[in-house]
Amino acid sequence: MRAGVVGIGSALPEHVVTNKEFEAYLDTTDAWIQRRTGIRERRILNGAVTLTDLAVEACVAALNDAGREAADVDHIIVATFTPDRLMPGLAPRIAKLLGTENAGAIDVNAACAGFLYGLDQAAALIESGRVKLALVVGAEALSRVTDKHDRGTAILFADGAAAVVLASGEIEHGCAPFVLASDGEHGDLLYAGRDERLLRMEGQEVYRHAVERMVEATAEALRRAGMTVDDVDLLVVHQANQRIIESAARRLGVPEEKVFLNVDTIANTSSASIPLALHHAELAGRLAPGDTVALAAFGGGFVWGAGIIKWKERVHASA
Repeated sequence: MRAGVVGIGSALPEHVVTNKEFEAYLDTTDAWIQRRTGIRERRILNGAVTLTDLAVEACVAALNDAGREAADVDHIIVATFTPDRLMPGLAPRIAKLLGTENAGAIDVNAACAGFLYGLDQAAALIESGRVKLALVVGAEALSRVTDKHDRGTAILFADGAAAVVLASGEIEHGCAPFVLASDGEHGDLLYAGRDERLLRMEGQEVYRHAVERMVEATAEALRRAGMTVDDVDLLVVHQANQRIIESAARRLGVPEEKVFLNVDTIANTSSASIPLALHHAELAGRLAPGDTVALAAFGGGFVWGAGIIKWKERVHASA
């Protein structure tokens, strides 16, 4: 029995912040931001909608896409480090609002790699037979921890949520075991402290580590899956910065037409970025059932990971 993705949904705040708005109070320009990051605009919560609201909207859309009911969900894993409360986390409230009837529900914090960690955990639970249907959610409100006067970070981060439904079934590939790793020695290069509660980042060092680690992990994930780069239909990398994504793709040997980018319109949404990119790729006609997708992410800690999945592979649900 394997775990496969059978549904996806996403939600973004309505409020759009363009690069032009930063020109009024930061030493920057729209042209400079686009040249350095590829970002043109981002979505930000404005107080009327909570992160829980966004996450629930994404989950409802994912369940509808999968043709499943909330009552069918056994387990919910929410990747986030910006929940509405310090405690409890997002997951129990999401479960309640969805009406999942006592499903297991937990938040995980692996920064920008959180969604991949959550996806791997949910797949393992399904493959062990302990869970049949799981929701894996990436939900972040990075506007809460962004220093709006720090030119190096203010332009990068944004808010959003997306979710996938994982189901058990007799499928050939599904979600292969992910390559996950960490290196706590470099935690001070990208972090948010307990007292200040603002993101701090050494951009150049993070850039270098991100490219190297994601390339290494993706190559290993392909090896474990018995595949090569030629087998990949789409590469979806954490949408942190266009230059990071393009550099990683070049080093892996993935051609431009197989790389998906949406960082230009949603910026860096941390753990929400990969599921948001997957949904946007599907909506844009770049992702079809049966496609082989390589996923890779890198985040503060440092933590990183990569994995190979078959997109919406035909699942014959178990009894």
